[in-house]
Amino acid sequence: MTELDDVKINFDSDGLWILNIALAVVMFGVALGITLSDFKNLFKHPKLVFLGVLSQFVLLPFITFILILLINPKPSIALGMIMVAACPGGNISNFMTHLAKGNTALSVTLTAFATFLAIIMTPLNFQVYGNLYEPTSKILKTVSLNPIEVFKVVVMILGVPLLVGMTIRKYKEQLAIRLSKVLKPLSIIVFIAIVIIALTNNIDVFNEYVTHVLAIGIGHNLIAILLGFSVARIFRLSFRDQKTFAIETGIQNSGLGLLLIFTFFNGLGGMAILAAFWGIWHIVSGLSLAAFWSRK
Repeated sequence: MTELDDVKINFDSDGLWILNIALAVVMFGVALGITLSDFKNLFKHPKLVFLGVLSQFVLLPFITFILILLINPKPSIALGMIMVAACPGGNISNFMTHLAKGNTALSVTLTAFATFLAIIMTPLNFQVYGNLYEPTSKILKTVSLNPIEVFKVVVMILGVPLLVGMTIRKYKEQLAIRLSKVLKPLSIIVFIAIVIIALTNNIDVFNEYVTHVLAIGIGHNLIAILLGFSVARIFRLSFRDQKTFAIETGIQNSGLGLLLIFTFFNGLGGMAILAAFWGIWHIVSGLSLAAFWSRK
């Protein structure tokens, strides 16, 4: 059996371009539902801003790093865990929060704020924790990862669609609402289809190595969900907000992680398999949790 850290996932340049476009469309669809007042309302409650940043961009990457030290996974899997933890919340968290009878308005504003902040925090957290752990630091040296190039990709995929979508929402509100109703479900379906195609094209590799990431991916995701819930509970937020923070912290934009992995790491085995598995599993865990809470 080939060493997992040497395995490469097959994803050609055409597929990469489609993934880029799909992710940009996903973020554009999210941005169509965001207004400047969402940000203003969030800053009227600085405690929520602080806790959102603390849970998503400070505690999750740090606890992920501690988890890596404890379980000592393959270096490429460890790097995949760091990548997923460094990404902002996924856009489907808004739908899940609504289903869970959480604070949907808070979910939308936290997703918007996290996406905006991710332009800086995602490359920063990935570089910091990737270089702190010696086995992953060795991989980073071999690929000569340029933080500026990562920043450019994140800006193009997150920043530009966010800006364009919010601009359309401001000046053409009815158009934005109509587009949003179509683009949100469509873009999510397209993204899921791309992940499935990527897995289908590499089904032998995935079947052979998925057991390496199964327990790690599930455990990592559950820890992220519990972290968000615990932070909100410790700071005595309402149960609605506790559910919202749990989902916002546990549902990561693994699509962005996959894009960065295919762009800069040439589909490095453990990274890609971990991120792809997370992308599937967090939909299962998030929807299951939301369905459970919806009946409470």
